[in-house]
Amino acid sequence: MGDGIPAVGAGASAGEAGSAVEAVFREERGLLLASLVRRFGDLDLAEEVTSEAIEAALRHWPAEGVPDRPGAWLLTTARRKAVDRLRRDQAYAARLAVLRADAERAEAVAPPADAAGGGALPDDRLQLFFTCTHPALAAEDRAALTLRCLAGLTTPEVARAFLVPTATMAQRIVRAKRKIREARIPFRVPGADELPERLPGVLQVVYSVFTEGYAASSGPCLQRPALAEEAVRLARILHRLLPAERESAGLLALLLLVHARRDARTGPEGEPVLLEEQDRGRWDRAMIEEGRALVVRALTGGPAGPYGVQAAIAALHDEAADVESTDWAQITALYDVLLTLTPSPVVAVNRAVAVAMRDGPGAGLALLDALAGEPRLRAYAPYAVARGDLLRRLGRDGEAAEAYREALEHAGTGPERAALRRKLGA
Repeated sequence: MGDGIPAVGAGASAGEAGSAVEAVFREERGLLLASLVRRFGDLDLAEEVTSEAIEAALRHWPAEGVPDRPGAWLLTTARRKAVDRLRRDQAYAARLAVLRADAERAEAVAPPADAAGGGALPDDRLQLFFTCTHPALAAEDRAALTLRCLAGLTTPEVARAFLVPTATMAQRIVRAKRKIREARIPFRVPGADELPERLPGVLQVVYSVFTEGYAASSGPCLQRPALAEEAVRLARILHRLLPAERESAGLLALLLLVHARRDARTGPEGEPVLLEEQDRGRWDRAMIEEGRALVVRALTGGPAGPYGVQAAIAALHDEAADVESTDWAQITALYDVLLTLTPSPVVAVNRAVAVAMRDGPGAGLALLDALAGEPRLRAYAPYAVARGDLLRRLGRDGEAAEAYREALEHAGTGPERAALRRKLGA
């Protein structure tokens, strides 16, 4: 991105300009923030001037036309607003100068990142990833802050991803930014000796970004492919950076094996298509083969990690010709392993569905009903959908309809709600 504002094209309508701003906000917000943080050393300032630049675009673009390089236009505008802010507030500028000096000092003493064997991080966003996942932050705050700042999710979207109220998530994000500021956490790439310890937090964040792209928490579309592809890209960079880390291979494998089904997961009108109804000829076979090779690497050389196990489950789905020939016994066994590695009610729901495919709907329903008291599943629509499907298979249509109505209350996207209404209509 250059320092000059690119020339704008022909005038655009307000609707076109608004759509362009939204696209830039979603696709380039993380890069814009990271560039501003790298230059000014303050996340709050970067967020504020990014928002002001978006507002300026909404004022200027409808009349002047959308720039050929809208991201560059926003970056230039945001930089100017940041400089104006610092000129007006000398105390603020002095504090940022101290933070910047701390960051430069930390960079001077840090071991070179290429000692890890993968070269320096090739993207400012990943420097911000490692900052947002610093061990000084609480685990839930790390993922929330990174999804908000780098993936461009709104606070309500982040809240839905973690199954907590929006107000609770807003407090987490504010708390995390305050901790970065008060603890003077530097915006830098960790040294090679720190990377293995810091990697799990970053992998979790990348996985959360992919999850939102693969199954959107809200909005008019079931998937957000650009977000999922961004997560795949980041996972590739992390794997190149630390090729000896088996869980980085496992995460990349998992993302590839799941993302390979993207074109078959929705119908002509954007409606969800269940796994058993998908046209497997539309799955990306090259992506599946790449993912399968990475699974072998992730499971070789010691005890498996959670991403390697999940990737192995995804590989079994992708290798099967249809649902009936899927190795549900092995999938169930892998879920047993996963539950020991990462005990979670969501994993337990997925295991129950696998048991239902292996042993029949009654066996799966018993496991789901045993989870009924789990608070984290009360607003988790897939749990109610799974119960409804198994009840329907058992001929208990009235109870199935009740479960589908419960799922409808918590479904986040328009296509999910439409599919549930069709189930109820049936």
